[in-house]
Amino acid sequence: MTKSEVLPPSVARMLDRDWRLLIAGERRTARNGRTFQRVSPVTETVIAEVPDADAADVDDAVSAAYTARSRWRDTTAVERAALVRRLADLVEQHGEELALLDTIDAGAPIAASRMDVAVAVAQLRLFAGLALELKGDSIPASNALHVTVREPVGVVARIVPFNHPLMFACKVGAPLIAGNPTILKPPETAPLSALRLAELAAEVFPPGVLSVVVGNGPVVPDTLVRHPRVRRIGFIGSGPTGRAIQQAAAESGIKDVTLELGGKNAMVVFADADLEAAAEGAVFGMNFGSSGQSCGSNSRLLVQREVHDEVVARVVELIEARRIGNPLAEWSEQGTVINRAQYEKSLRYIEIAVSEGAKVVTGGGRPSGPEFERGLYVAPTVLTDVTPDARIAREEVFGPVLAVIPFDTEDEAIEIANGVEYGLTASVWTRDLDRGHRVVREFEAGHTWINGSSLHFPNVPFGGVKGSGIGREESLEELVGYTDLKAINVMFRR
Repeated sequence: MTKSEVLPPSVARMLDRDWRLLIAGERRTARNGRTFQRVSPVTETVIAEVPDADAADVDDAVSAAYTARSRWRDTTAVERAALVRRLADLVEQHGEELALLDTIDAGAPIAASRMDVAVAVAQLRLFAGLALELKGDSIPASNALHVTVREPVGVVARIVPFNHPLMFACKVGAPLIAGNPTILKPPETAPLSALRLAELAAEVFPPGVLSVVVGNGPVVPDTLVRHPRVRRIGFIGSGPTGRAIQQAAAESGIKDVTLELGGKNAMVVFADADLEAAAEGAVFGMNFGSSGQSCGSNSRLLVQREVHDEVVARVVELIEARRIGNPLAEWSEQGTVINRAQYEKSLRYIEIAVSEGAKVVTGGGRPSGPEFERGLYVAPTVLTDVTPDARIAREEVFGPVLAVIPFDTEDEAIEIANGVEYGLTASVWTRDLDRGHRVVREFEAGHTWINGSSLHFPNVPFGGVKGSGIGREESLEELVGYTDLKAINVMFRR
């Protein structure tokens, strides 16, 4: 069955285009002439043929970036900001098309994809607005003049995942504003919006300043990470891949690497909390709209034992009221997972949890009904009777699976929350703000909330500790992280 037989005609026509890489300011095919097929998780049919780049294409992109580095570095911060704002304007103008591409390519509901576009535009404009904050200091160390300046690091690689394809593709904003030619490697599992972004960017930036290169497999990212002219790497993705990138980067030189990795995030609900708000926060924070495919999802819900059953009942009620189905439909609140491997992984973890004593109180597999015969849908699932040492309580599923764990005391809740290798996000719900502040300070996590979940805020740093990565994004800290600090000492004769 072809895409035109299972998709609205307007969407099928949008997909019927010549997908190309962006290298040295030109849209081109892979040097080897190969392509790979994109299979939509919604239709389970081929929707596009995408260039299958290899090491030669990466070399071309890096060479173009290296050639462009002096010109881009010497472009003023104000001028760079103006170009990034222009890209933001183009993304906004083409927002509906980009959202549709993400929905059909990655399976998120169209409403969620539109929100990703809005966030992408806001982030580009945020970094454009921060351009003049790349300041140094003057230091009264002696009677000489001692100043520091921020300089671009050089060629940057941004490697991003599938769960928010367009939003993460626009992560090129910070390195570009900081003066670095940037090579974007989008996910092979959802590359279409990034390749369309490349078409728009070709109208904005000088040749070599921004390249977009994708290939089906590890060759492109591995070549980027190991390339001697790539000085800085920003990666978002899984823990194992992040560790492999660290190792490969270390083997090929001294490089600056930041990593935003996975999470097994805890949401702690005390008995004195606003239980209705906490239940709503648990459902919102689990990111069911993205089928739980978010590193920041609060996939562990820790509830004080005396209110455990009440909170679980309300969470289940809220989840069962959500509408799951065709992500192209305006009413859809949850679409599909990204691919067959992730679909099977989610179901396998539910089976493992049950085998270890957990109880499925809602969901637990593929939704029933003829509308779910096609598409990689996993029903939003809640598991109770989960112990802190169970695999479902310790390992990241990256699917719509929420594990509920009871606790009795504050110390026990903190111990359970910190008892995993990850440390990305955490939240605590209580009416006692002294307790809330005390607990949140004990969390081993980089981004936390008191009586909140999942929300990100402009210029508030986001990132993790422990196995969830190093570095901060979405803020001035990210922008500064794409610069080197140089000290200049001006000596005066007496």
